[in-house]
Amino acid sequence: MRAVKNNRLCLWLALLLLMLAQASCHKGINTSNHGKYPRHRHARNDDSGRHRHDDNDKQNADDDWKTLNIKLRRGDNKALYAELKRWLGTPYKYAAQECGVGTDCSGMVMMVYRNVYNIDIERNSARIFEKNCKPVKRNELQEADLVFFNNGKSSRITHVGIYLRDNKFVHASSSRGVMVSDLNQNYWVEHFQCAGRIL
Repeated sequence: MRAVKNNRLCLWLALLLLMLAQASCHKGINTSNHGKYPRHRHARNDDSGRHRHDDNDKQNADDDWKTLNIKLRRGDNKALYAELKRWLGTPYKYAAQECGVGTDCSGMVMMVYRNVYNIDIERNSARIFEKNCKPVKRNELQEADLVFFNNGKSSRITHVGIYLRDNKFVHASSSRGVMVSDLNQNYWVEHFQCAGRIL
């Protein structure tokens, strides 16, 4: 009799365990149905992650431009890039033109043209455009063309830089020294005056 009771008890325990196992299985199935939503959220996170990755790539590319640590292409003038890289970080100094020591915008442009192309040009940004350049349209800019800007108070040329490619140009900023900037930045769009190619 005791053996029968023990058998029944074992049977009840087995049934109870089976019922608990089935309940947990059903729970798993139910949660997996709702699991769609986390997967979608995960996919959105992946999308936004890709955008963040793209933004990081763009930021890295911009940082490379700022230091001119960019991959040069077959048609790029390596001597020009090497010379401009030497000038990067030179502090602004009015009426000066010494690499690493101090320069203003036209001084840097004049020295770069002398060192890379063996061409002497005017020492003043407005006169460089008047005496040494033929005008070119902004959408026709080529490597080593010059870009000219006004200060916003008049349409008189007050600043000059050397165009490279991809809307980037090198110039001597009065606040940050010789640096790479982008023609599409709001300030340069607003103050762009004209562009020229040395004759």
